[in-house]
Amino acid sequence: MSSDATRRAPLVAILSGAGISTDSGIPDYRGPQGLWRRDPEAEKLVTYAYYMNDPDVRRRSWLMRRDSEALRARPNAAHDAVTRLERSGVPVRVITQNVDGLHQLAGMPDRKVLELHGTARVVQCTRCQARSEMAEALARVAAGESDPACLACGGILKSATVMFGQGLDPVVLGEAVAVTKACEIFVAVGTSLQVQPAASLAGLAAEHGARLIIVNAEPTPYDPLAAELIREPIGTALPALLDRIAAEV
Repeated sequence: MSSDATRRAPLVAILSGAGISTDSGIPDYRGPQGLWRRDPEAEKLVTYAYYMNDPDVRRRSWLMRRDSEALRARPNAAHDAVTRLERSGVPVRVITQNVDGLHQLAGMPDRKVLELHGTARVVQCTRCQARSEMAEALARVAAGESDPACLACGGILKSATVMFGQGLDPVVLGEAVAVTKACEIFVAVGTSLQVQPAASLAGLAAEHGARLIIVNAEPTPYDPLAAELIREPIGTALPALLDRIAAEV
């Protein structure tokens, strides 16, 4: 791409949901075979009120984190395609509903990834807000601490994710809204577009004149607004789409 073309390149916003990470071995929570449908009790482990008030829920949550594949997962072809588009000179911003950190592991700069639901790779104290690496907390669990407390103040530790019953970070959401309004192409990939307020970003993009492209196996509520619907497997469909976008600009 020439420098002149780079200056004219459209801003591409990519809203990613659980479907982009299934090829990395991370299960979809809300799909037909999703965790919440298979095991409704599991939802308690990521519900703030249960987590804060029930030590047994916290103990089970730590075991779930310890056994989770998410922190051992690696980026797949879809994550790599997003990074490839960004490195080609096209302005890209990722807005993700995922907490797995795979966009960054694939090489996307931190500042270009907005994590609407936080990150599972960090723990945060619910009292003093001190943050540390999840790996450190899990090492304490492996050493025998069933419900590790904050080392700074003794408060309850939780993953730095937005649990059910918690609101999104208003700063992160505000930045996502600003990117959505400014972009010329908005790609929603691997998301059911049913969880608000993230889902409404697709409608907001279309309302502000962006070309809305939805890449998802199942229909979404925003399909009627899309300029293009892609139902093919994400691992091959997203790289093909983003390569086509790069060629267009």
